[in-house]
Amino acid sequence: MSETEFYGTGRRKTATARVFLRPGTGAVKVNDRDIDNYFPSDILKMVVRQPLVLTETVEKFDIVATVEGGGFAGQAGAVRHGISRALLLFDAALRGRLKSAGLLTRDPRKKERKKYGLAGARKRFQFSKR
Repeated sequence: MSETEFYGTGRRKTATARVFLRPGTGAVKVNDRDIDNYFPSDILKMVVRQPLVLTETVEKFDIVATVEGGGFAGQAGAVRHGISRALLLFDAALRGRLKSAGLLTRDPRKKERKKYGLAGARKRFQFSKR
């Protein structure tokens, strides 16, 4: 059983996803659970399927993803990034479509750290003249 398999690593915020594309019927599994049971909202499920819909490969692949860290939104973005990268290994001609949709760019935004002398990352303590 030596089927071809395409791998992509996706990241967003603090979430990291390892994504495997295998020839199949379009089933999506995240952390050994069906996508409908894993992600709570339809918007997050749509985000995960975005690269497949864009490249018209929804019915071609089964997707197995392992995600760690972050919340549901970050994890969905990480899986989307991983799927996009794996699709490039499948067919490099899809690069133009994926890049113009912004799916190959790693979203670098993270939570800013709290600084000493401040109440939060940027918030100051209340000023009092006396």
